[in-house]
Amino acid sequence: MKFCEDIFGDKPWIISGPCSAETEEQTLATARKLAANGIKVFRAGIWKPRTRPGNFEGVGEVGLDWLKEVKKETGMLTSTEVANAKHVWSAIKSGIDIIWIGARTTANPFMMQDIAESLKGCNIPVLVKNPVNPDVELWLGAIERLESVGLNKIGLIHRGFSSYEKLLYRNAPGWKIAMEIKRRRPDLPLFCDPSHIAGKREYLFELSQKALDLNLDGLMIESHINPDKAWSDAKQQLTPADLKEMLDRLVVRKVAPEQASLDSLNELRYQIDQMDHELIDLLRKRMDVCIKIGEYKKANNMTVISQHVGTPSSTNTLQWLASATSTNSLSVRSLRQFTTHLLTSKPKYSMALSEWERICGPRMYYVCLSAEGIENATRQLADELCAELRIDLVKPSMDEMKQFLADHNDVRFIVT
Repeated sequence: MKFCEDIFGDKPWIISGPCSAETEEQTLATARKLAANGIKVFRAGIWKPRTRPGNFEGVGEVGLDWLKEVKKETGMLTSTEVANAKHVWSAIKSGIDIIWIGARTTANPFMMQDIAESLKGCNIPVLVKNPVNPDVELWLGAIERLESVGLNKIGLIHRGFSSYEKLLYRNAPGWKIAMEIKRRRPDLPLFCDPSHIAGKREYLFELSQKALDLNLDGLMIESHINPDKAWSDAKQQLTPADLKEMLDRLVVRKVAPEQASLDSLNELRYQIDQMDHELIDLLRKRMDVCIKIGEYKKANNMTVISQHVGTPSSTNTLQWLASATSTNSLSVRSLRQFTTHLLTSKPKYSMALSEWERICGPRMYYVCLSAEGIENATRQLADELCAELRIDLVKPSMDEMKQFLADHNDVRFIVT
């Protein structure tokens, strides 16, 4: 940690600059603005390992001369990414102060070993980004390769993880991985790179605040003098002015503020521990009952899955509804049974039960069918049950109903 304390001073430690050094003018103009705002370490990509060839892959070694000018004119320390031994030698020869290793490189032990050996005998700070996949051991392995050649100024950068799923962010944050690496290597400074997690500048504040709330040590944020004209990753970069405004809004919390009582916090944690023990015991008892159900079915030669008693069949759904309504005997359990039956037995009304639970949440809602002429009967049933259960009935407008059906063209009912 000490090398970062010597460089940055008070937390949070901030590294900023453009995704790529594009021109000397763009590089210096961005650096001047950042230096005026108090940023101490300037970052810029010189070699850009892009996903596919043909995209802008960096200006190469000429950009190192621009970084020399940045340091000479502003006094900021400079940093850039390296991906092989040649990059390392060029960066060190040009006076780069800090190097970082990208996510794709971290994921490759052969490349990490090559870089580690090229750094032998150097004392330059090295920041290691997490690998593209959420693998703590791979991340630790990259760190250990650097340590094996005598490097002791090592830091970490959490930049999120690739995912096949469609996400709100460009990369999955995977905060639990960041917490695990921090637990296992508390001696190493840990930065967050919200730019690569977010993919869009509108998410940078919330991700940066989350990182600070989790007690990460600093942020590496991309900043460009004219982000919309950037040659790479334009959507995730901020102007220096917008960066300053965002940093000013961040709330920096303390692990143990003077006015806070750790005894009070420990008492609350003890209460949670007691609740956890009770929950585990309750789950154990539930599992015992499940085992007895299985043993009973096996002893009586019953199938694993069987229909619940009281669930209406497909032939008497309307009669069951009418009977339940007239006798006021429809309980929450019965309603859930009916809903499950309705959503699973009739293909034209089908919806995944997980989706149904997501819509319902912790409250109970009601199904209003858009066919077979029982809409009014269902609404009447819903009104009566709302009164019985003392909950609100959400009645969407006709426009909302139409929009729901438009968004779910395979669904022939609407949730009211």
